[in-house]
Amino acid sequence: MKGMLSTTILLILIMDPLGNLPIVMSILKHLSPKRRIIVLIREMVIALIIMIFFLLAGEKTLSILALKAETVSVAGGIILFLIAIKMIFPENNKSNKKDDMTEPFLVPLAIPLVAGPSLLATLMLLSHQYSHQILSLSISLFIAWSTTVIILLLSGVFLKCIGPRGVSALERLMGLILIMLSTQMFLDGVTTWCKI
Repeated sequence: MKGMLSTTILLILIMDPLGNLPIVMSILKHLSPKRRIIVLIREMVIALIIMIFFLLAGEKTLSILALKAETVSVAGGIILFLIAIKMIFPENNKSNKKDDMTEPFLVPLAIPLVAGPSLLATLMLLSHQYSHQILSLSISLFIAWSTTVIILLLSGVFLKCIGPRGVSALERLMGLILIMLSTQMFLDGVTTWCKI
């Protein structure tokens, strides 16, 4: 249960729903409230299907590539560390993107905002490390996905309650937690490699 909780938290941190709130609102702002909900749910379902595929196929993919668990763990730790750094020190040009009046499909909401490369790589790593706990990993993924969907559906409420500065502060806090998790993942990989 403890492992499932930490996995769920890790996946939520990588999905970064709070950090994606302003971007999602910007992308969907030209749609009616009812259509906005339909599009958001559709995109989240597409993202979930992609994530489940990578979770189930991850172990086989890594075995085909002949990658060892400790190698993937070290690489995953480095990737997550870089993501965490970006969360703590975000780029200022996020809100300067040109408005696109077309309805989003697959890109950019499903991929890469929710099911980004870092999340898909993490799912492959988890499926390789815990190949006998796919059910637990699937439950963790579904909980993390559901949390992300709820936060994004309530994007207007969140932004009104805590404001842009509050969202930014929360994202930095999540970045700090993710740095600790990524460091642990990196150290686990190095420790395992040193024992060989």
